[in-house]
Amino acid sequence: MKLRDLIPEWLSVLFSENSADYYKNNYAARKKKAETDKEINSRPEQVKKRMEANAARRKAKKSGKNIKGKDASHTKKGIVFKETSKNRGSSTDSKGDRNARGKRKK
Repeated sequence: MKLRDLIPEWLSVLFSENSADYYKNNYAARKKKAETDKEINSRPEQVKKRMEANAARRKAKKSGKNIKGKDASHTKKGIVFKETSKNRGSSTDSKGDRNARGKRKK
């Protein structure tokens, strides 16, 4: 018997492998997240950010850069291509990331 079998179902979320499993198994949470994501992604600043990233990607492809497996990351230096796995938020790259993590400038 595993520890996972001894705990209540609502607490098992803490032991799940990742957030994808949580949303896969919880319809109400998945629906709420989809609504929230829809609101966030329809904001004018988010639309502009996606347009900039898409334009940078097209420009890089046209100039012959190998950007396979990379995302256009918005950093202080401008748009930089990073590996997809590394482009998941950085506490130093942009103001929004610092705000999201609750860090303050000293």
